[in-house]
Amino acid sequence: MLATASPQARFAASAPPRLRPPALEVAWASDQEDVRAAQRLRYRVFVEEMGARITVPADTPPGVDEDRFDDACEHLLVRTAGSDASPAEVVGTYRVLTPAGARRIGALYTESEFDIRRLDPLRPRMAELGRSCTAPEWRRGAVILLLWTALAEFMQRSRLDYMIGCASVSVNDGGVHAANLWQTLRTAHLCEPERRVQPRRPLPLDRTDPCADAEPPALMKGYLRCGGKVLGPPALDPDFGVADLPMMLALSDLPSAYRARFIGA
Repeated sequence: MLATASPQARFAASAPPRLRPPALEVAWASDQEDVRAAQRLRYRVFVEEMGARITVPADTPPGVDEDRFDDACEHLLVRTAGSDASPAEVVGTYRVLTPAGARRIGALYTESEFDIRRLDPLRPRMAELGRSCTAPEWRRGAVILLLWTALAEFMQRSRLDYMIGCASVSVNDGGVHAANLWQTLRTAHLCEPERRVQPRRPLPLDRTDPCADAEPPALMKGYLRCGGKVLGPPALDPDFGVADLPMMLALSDLPSAYRARFIGA
């Protein structure tokens, strides 16, 4: 899904000096302080911006989004380059649950929403992506490009072939957009039958409206352009106020242009 770059790869903006934003760097969390920074960004986006209702361990500090999967995951960060005048700030994050991490905790997060037993043969070569978010003021493409670049390098280095995760769509409209989107995606982007999964709490799909929006969110568009497939109908996540569409991307399905950009092949 992404281009090769060192963990400290930097993004150089092309704006004039006085308008140039802070440089960005991408890195994997190396200690609990790094993880906390990612969890604070997640809280800002999911709880404060989106209104999610989260349940956290009893000892979790205020303003932090934490769950039982975090300790088993690798946490990828994009942050502003710190200076004496301005400390580094995490502005984008993904968490990655590797096969080893999934064995350690005994499950994937996706399994809480979907029956994914049909994917069992892929588990030794499959990583789960989750909790992706970007600070509102940085939603201009550079952050997600750095995240995808580092993820591709990680997948290559770890000899992993598949990424799975959930793409979320708001249900503030009663689920009409999500239901329309599913009806559109199933015709062109549905995976083969032997890999399809089923939601544990299905989104009602009788709420479609032919006049309503069926445009995929920006992040989902990126997955689809890279060859991603939808694995089945959406699940309702009432705590986050979203419908989750299960998705998978096989590195072997990357179009040549994205393969050259993200993994240099």
